[in-house]
Amino acid sequence: MSPSETGRHFWRDTRVQLPFLAWLVVLWMLLWSQFTVLSFLSGLVVAVFVTRVFRLPTVELSGRINVWYALLLLVQFLFAMLRGALAVTAQVFDFRRQPGAAIVAVPLRYADDLMMTHVSVVSSLVPGSLVVEADRDRQVLYLHVIGVRSMADVEKQREGVLRWERRVVRALGAPDQYRALKADERAARSGDSMKGGVR
Repeated sequence: MSPSETGRHFWRDTRVQLPFLAWLVVLWMLLWSQFTVLSFLSGLVVAVFVTRVFRLPTVELSGRINVWYALLLLVQFLFAMLRGALAVTAQVFDFRRQPGAAIVAVPLRYADDLMMTHVSVVSSLVPGSLVVEADRDRQVLYLHVIGVRSMADVEKQREGVLRWERRVVRALGAPDQYRALKADERAARSGDSMKGGVR
């Protein structure tokens, strides 16, 4: 490989890794609870060191962010956290019965590694559910959920995770994932209209 090709490869990798580098710097500053120039510079040194020494395969971001759906995802996530916290609190103080629990397998529909990670994080941060395993090969998340008493509750939890997947794909998904989601939504609408037309 010529020096010019090596240089181009280096700058392309650096540009792709820039969001992760920035996130590591922010994480460093949050860890030390200091938002100073020295904290920023030391975080930058640590982030460069970590990304160069512990080299991982480059993660290709989709490059697609829908601002409207991202804001909607954030608002829905905050409401889900509040609702989940209230539900868990109610279950803790309900002395008449034990809250049921279950391990729920959720096969994702549009997931690559990055989408699977996003859906896992969102699902785990909502109180009452926690991702205990992620099967990359089969694209299945396994969640431990509380407040489950019947198969209907299990299906409700499963549909909730799939709803999060759709929200994440709308906000951050790659163009092909977004197109697949739209095609599935159109097929579901046409199927519903066909059922509605047959009496």
